[in-house]
Amino acid sequence: MASLTISELYDLEHTQAKEYLQQFTYPWEALEGISDMILALGAQLGDDYEEVSEHVWVHRTAKVFPSAYLGAPCIIGPNTQVRHGAFVRGSALVGCDCVVGNSVELKNVILFDHVQVPHYNYVGDSILGYHAHMGAGSITSNVKADNKNVVIRGGAPDAPGEEAISLETGRRKVGAFLGNYADLGCNAVCNPGTVIGPHTNVYPTTCVRGVIPGNSIVKNNGAVVARR
Repeated sequence: MASLTISELYDLEHTQAKEYLQQFTYPWEALEGISDMILALGAQLGDDYEEVSEHVWVHRTAKVFPSAYLGAPCIIGPNTQVRHGAFVRGSALVGCDCVVGNSVELKNVILFDHVQVPHYNYVGDSILGYHAHMGAGSITSNVKADNKNVVIRGGAPDAPGEEAISLETGRRKVGAFLGNYADLGCNAVCNPGTVIGPHTNVYPTTCVRGVIPGNSIVKNNGAVVARR
């Protein structure tokens, strides 16, 4: 069964955005206010965080490598690594024990705790759940080729037996929503408005679109099968 709602996709005990996300039903509804949410959270952070530049807060146990760029507003959580060449454009809430690796770009995102985006990833207008992982070179595409608003689509005929899904987001920029423990293989591409359920694996080099049920495997030919 497809997982679409915040409560189905994410464990809210593993993000500082818990109270913020509880306001919404669907994750794309939360994209608009991420920047304001980070500014409000930052103003309440204690001495464990250092404001290294205006509206950029880094936990004192985090490791930010010298060539990484942190744009405002953003929060980098405990024991997280932001490695060489990472480009945090802003509006990024990064949880604890995360890896933001070399040449990774983040923009308007929430990364739950233990998320890994370690090599050459683009993550924009997206929310990545607890222990989500993106293999090297995998990206979240966030704008359609025709520049029209993104629609979340799924169900029949892609998933026989499930009711067809077509939900307007009202946004031109919508990336991907990875549930807890979702895993993208190397060089996989999530089309705008992709929703990947918890504990689902996507094969390397796969182009993914629509709503993918939890506990599934997405193969290179687009086939979606249940995990055994």
